[in-house]
Amino acid sequence: MARVRQEALSSLLSARDVRDLAERLGVRPTKTLGQNFVVDGNTVRRIVRVADLTADDVVVEVGPGLGSLTLALLEVADRVVAVEIDPVLAAELPTTVAARARSGTSFEVVLSDALDVTELPGPAPTAFVANLPYNVAVPVLLTMFARFGSLRGGVVMVQSEVADRLVAGPGSRTYGVPSVKTAWYAHARRAGSVPPPVFWPVPRVDSGLVAFTRRPAPETSATREEVFAVVDAAFAQRRKTLRAALAGWAGSPARAEEVLRAAGVEPSARGEQLTVEDFARVAAAAKES
Repeated sequence: MARVRQEALSSLLSARDVRDLAERLGVRPTKTLGQNFVVDGNTVRRIVRVADLTADDVVVEVGPGLGSLTLALLEVADRVVAVEIDPVLAAELPTTVAARARSGTSFEVVLSDALDVTELPGPAPTAFVANLPYNVAVPVLLTMFARFGSLRGGVVMVQSEVADRLVAGPGSRTYGVPSVKTAWYAHARRAGSVPPPVFWPVPRVDSGLVAFTRRPAPETSATREEVFAVVDAAFAQRRKTLRAALAGWAGSPARAEEVLRAAGVEPSARGEQLTVEDFARVAAAAKES
């Protein structure tokens, strides 16, 4: 049976702590790295609650920054592995954790771009929890699920616009490539909104929490790469019918129609109307005919 933590809470970073630490390190949040540090303890503990972690979880966190969310994760999970691209922040994190986290926890930091990580130290991760910047949120999320099959789920905090895309269903105006590819790996749901003042610097947009629960990939004879190629082609020209949008992928409009009909998909439909299972059938039909 999974163990749930009942010990005293860690000493989280306050807004003043975050600013003082950044000043001491000479860190100035940059738009290039999408650095908006969380300065509110209630927010990071809320993220951990939504993630539904236990002491037995091994958490991988991407972009820990100064450690605000990291410390909240270590209040519950016994082990956290953080992937940080900034060498100054990566070097300081172990010191922050050693000074503030509860005893008995295990923490390691990996200095790397998350998109380059193919393995992590220690036991396989079971949960992915992160505060992700706009420009890499979707690639990082998909990469983590693709490379670490042990992940059962997790939570990401992203810009509200990205959150809408991740959880959108067929027929929605926000439904697109991120929605379909995320659905290949997991069930995604909106888990709340986050206002700008909990960050430093304060962004101009709201953020949202998206919770994920791993699900089996659709049953298909096609590979994930083959299915995703259909998805990319369908949404590259989303206003066109699938017969036209998939013409380049299939080789011709006529061939696209043949494949679509074999998959039980109406050629006059558009990509935004198809589920991930539909796309899997199309990829399989192309492979088998």
